[in-house]
Amino acid sequence: MMNQQKVFNFKMKQNYGKDDFFVSKSNELVHKSLINNANPEKYIFVKGPPKSGKSHIGQLWTKINNAILFDYNNYDQIIVQKKNIFIDNFVFNLNEEKLFHLINHCYNNNLKILIASELSPSEYQFKINDLSSRLKSFNFIEIFNPDDELINCLLIKHLHDRQIVINNDEIFSFIAKRINRTYSDIYHFVDKIDKLSLSKKRQITIPLIKELL
Repeated sequence: MMNQQKVFNFKMKQNYGKDDFFVSKSNELVHKSLINNANPEKYIFVKGPPKSGKSHIGQLWTKINNAILFDYNNYDQIIVQKKNIFIDNFVFNLNEEKLFHLINHCYNNNLKILIASELSPSEYQFKINDLSSRLKSFNFIEIFNPDDELINCLLIKHLHDRQIVINNDEIFSFIAKRINRTYSDIYHFVDKIDKLSLSKKRQITIPLIKELL
């Protein structure tokens, strides 16, 4: 007899706790370096695909290191505080001069700085050459596309974030084997499941999943 699954129409809740960051070969290096403090480097640049957990791991690192999230709108206040800094999606509203001075500020005050991006420093074209050189000197860590183990964990997490429970292993296995193997595709596919099941008031079944694949 097929188990039934429950779908709750609640507002999605993102969970960014330490236990919500799933570790596999795809991201174990960044986890060891930033969370387990296996890497003593103070200046770290993390590259990862969209939805790969860069913001999540950055928030965990921020708590561990008593750091603050960088915002250009609060640039002056951040400089005064003299705290470790996490820059998420650093090219958003990029101000090269301020970023260069911020990095120098961290160097001069023996502060840690973590930068997260979808591309590596060498993939950007900076007007300030010294900024490019600074960033290329950072310890570089990459998050790779998810392996089978991580795909399963991500499906569970994203379904849980949307209060969707699939108790039927056959349906879960069907999704895991056919979904595109990127973080963003997994995230958006679960979002489609959520919206379609709610709009049509249907249980999550293999025929429903086939409509989305």
